[in-house]
Amino acid sequence: MWESIAQRAAACGEYIVRTKCTVRACAEHFGMSKSTVHKDTERLAVLNASLWEQVRAVLGVNLQERHLRGGDATRRMYALRRAQNMP
Repeated sequence: MWESIAQRAAACGEYIVRTKCTVRACAEHFGMSKSTVHKDTERLAVLNASLWEQVRAVLGVNLQERHLRGGDATRRMYALRRAQNMP
């Protein structure tokens, strides 16, 4: 599928920067595991330092907002359950 690991890493990095998505979303988009995406972002430090800095910034924001997203997902889940049980 990919000609080289460097191309795959660059494609993942560009996608993350462009969409500001999570590692999980990137992995789903490219059809690979989260571990592969993490490893590819580590490879960017050597392959393309400027892209790596941008990816690191996006993933840092995602890490800081993780607990907020989880709480929001839980709130929506219980709201949906309440709505389904109402007549």
